[in-house]
Amino acid sequence: MNIPARRPSPSFVSKADVEVLLERIRKRAGNPLEGIFGPRSVSWKINRQAAVFLGAGRAALLQLAHPWVAAALDQHSTTLSNPIGRFHSTFRVIYTMVFGANCQVIAAARHMHSLHTRIRGELPEAAAGYPAGSHYEANERNALRWVYATLVDSAILAYDFALPPLTPGERERYFSESKWMAALFGLAPEELPEDWNAFELYNRQMWASDTLGVTPKSRFMAHRLLHGSGSWVRPPDWYRSLTALWMPPRLREEFHLKFGPAEQDDVARVRRRIPAAYAALPSRLRHVGAYHEAQARLAGNPRPSLLARASNRFWMGQSHLMFSDCADEQKQDA
Repeated sequence: MNIPARRPSPSFVSKADVEVLLERIRKRAGNPLEGIFGPRSVSWKINRQAAVFLGAGRAALLQLAHPWVAAALDQHSTTLSNPIGRFHSTFRVIYTMVFGANCQVIAAARHMHSLHTRIRGELPEAAAGYPAGSHYEANERNALRWVYATLVDSAILAYDFALPPLTPGERERYFSESKWMAALFGLAPEELPEDWNAFELYNRQMWASDTLGVTPKSRFMAHRLLHGSGSWVRPPDWYRSLTALWMPPRLREEFHLKFGPAEQDDVARVRRRIPAAYAALPSRLRHVGAYHEAQARLAGNPRPSLLARASNRFWMGQSHLMFSDCADEQKQDA
């Protein structure tokens, strides 16, 4: 699929669109307890790693570079006053989609679409190629495609930084699997780039297009997020340096991210240290609680371990994946 660099016409995902895609997902599903990916998938291999959060800052800033996303976060979320709450709410949905049983996955997709139907408004100022007053909606296909792309691309960057890099075959499999994650957003696989090379082209085109552009408001939000303002979490300097490294140069400049000799030294230092330090951690710490919860479900255990629940609270703000009651029902049916 060849996606143009300039902004296509808006197209909105309806509730009926989501239900059609959910039916396609049901038909391809195997063991309902495994969800849409399962333990043999590259998606589980990658997303179980806590190291993937190294790319969370990059993904957040790339999303803020889209004027619609920035306006929605400013007008409809508590990102600035409660960035940890925003972080938790995002990963509650993402981890439920990746590691949940089928019924949890389907419920999460419906929940997200319903939530997005209430997120709409007008741009308060001109931004990128959009005039002031332009209407935006969270369920718009092109904006959803961009959010999905930032998550997939940033996860790969972070994984390859901390762990042995994926093989070309694994990377291709991961991208192919990720199209079913996009289906939960309301995007059919046919609406996405055909393969990894086409996906990389799409990203490069987006970085250069007038779809993206940083405003004073989105720049302010980005720096607040990277400094942990409003929360008890204070990202270290090296994390901001790593985020700056991974940003496209044009957007790095527009966000006013520092990447001089000091930041480059930060990156060189963590590049030497993080892979060895991360590999030395036991798997119960490297792997997030959502993965351990899924493994416990498949083993027939009624509850994840105490450590898994603590990990879930840290990463998602609650001890279990969303809609865990329906997973219990599926255990009885499986």
